[in-house]
Amino acid sequence: MKISSLVENTSKIGLPVEHGLSLYIELDNGKRILFDMGQSSLFVDNAKKLELSIEDVDIAVISHGHYDHGGGLFEFLKINKDAKIFIHKEAFQKHYSLKENELKFIGLAKELENNERIVFCNDFQKIDNNITLFANVQGDCCNPMGNRLLFGIDKKTNDNFRHEQNLVIEENGKNILFAGCAHRGIINIIKECERRLNISPDFVFGGMHLVKSRLSDEDNTCFIEKLANGLRQFPKCKFYTMHCTGTEEYNILKNMLGSQIDYMSCGEERNI
Repeated sequence: MKISSLVENTSKIGLPVEHGLSLYIELDNGKRILFDMGQSSLFVDNAKKLELSIEDVDIAVISHGHYDHGGGLFEFLKINKDAKIFIHKEAFQKHYSLKENELKFIGLAKELENNERIVFCNDFQKIDNNITLFANVQGDCCNPMGNRLLFGIDKKTNDNFRHEQNLVIEENGKNILFAGCAHRGIINIIKECERRLNISPDFVFGGMHLVKSRLSDEDNTCFIEKLANGLRQFPKCKFYTMHCTGTEEYNILKNMLGSQIDYMSCGEERNI
């Protein structure tokens, strides 16, 4: 399996970047999966530069109902004519973020909700024998503190992230978990994967939403260190993080976890 980063907040090779996420996944059986689409058409432009074909994508997944993961849906529907897009049934609800003391809409384009190619997923969805989506993760271990700045359904209710779904691919005896932002907490997501699928991931790709916590530097460091200690309970799992984890926050994790975690920036690829 090869995973390529089309959109991420940073790039070590000079590709254009944006606040968002898009991963291009090529399975050994030839199937191509697009996991998230960033906030614009940038994922298409970067795919061309990396000689990857959006037209040939077989399956698309949008991890949750935020613009920086599903904003490219217009462009995807225009370029790719066949692939189904798997979105949680609650992803098109209204979502807001507290920015500069006011709530701003950060949801998906409502006019695309009735597109015939969209498949609305429940909390557990089998796409193929080896491809599964799950949502509505339970648990309160190291839930991101930045969640308290995010609202859903209405402007008075904190988002419960029922709409956040995670992708699991099983191939060649390896289990790979993809989490867009891990708003429900990456440790809770891994445990939910173990509980529902009866497998432990060998690899995890995704953001951990450690930025914009509005904690003091000292409290933020303490929180990240607690998260790192929690991740150590999965010693056989390799983490590739990105996007909303934040580079400074990643450095704290890296200092504690060493080779168990790496950062994956825009334009990079991993073969597993």
